[in-house]
Amino acid sequence: MSRRIYVASSWRNPKQPAVVAALRAAGHEVYDFRNPFNGVPGFAWSEIDPNWEAWSAAEYRRLLTTHPIAARGFVSDLRGMQWADTCVLVLPCGRSAHLEAGWFCGQGKRCLILTQDGEEPELMALLATDICISLEEVLQRLAGGPGPLAMAAELRP
Repeated sequence: MSRRIYVASSWRNPKQPAVVAALRAAGHEVYDFRNPFNGVPGFAWSEIDPNWEAWSAAEYRRLLTTHPIAARGFVSDLRGMQWADTCVLVLPCGRSAHLEAGWFCGQGKRCLILTQDGEEPELMALLATDICISLEEVLQRLAGGPGPLAMAAELRP
């Protein structure tokens, strides 16, 4: 079964492009935040200001809520999320990717976490459909194979 997948991760995660490629090779449609469907390169804070890491909280809020480049990036990613039926959260990643994965869980959409040795355990990962420890396992779950969180789903209120 082919899925529409939103890969949530970080620009700093070197595995993200390989995950996108493997999902596409398996026959899935994939939203890639680095290369969105609209043809505009993916959003980066440095497009707004090369010194973005030195912003104050007030400057961050002002630019997040008013800058057209931030608005374009947000709308592009949100449309990708709305289009997708599945999220694959590729760790390690930042806060935005975790917000995206949480949105999928809250929408009742499928969410798989791809983790690896060395990642800090996270209790609320139980909100996800599954936790996978290899790309091969992600592909198996997407193909319909049961995962270790299937029984944990019964614990959810």
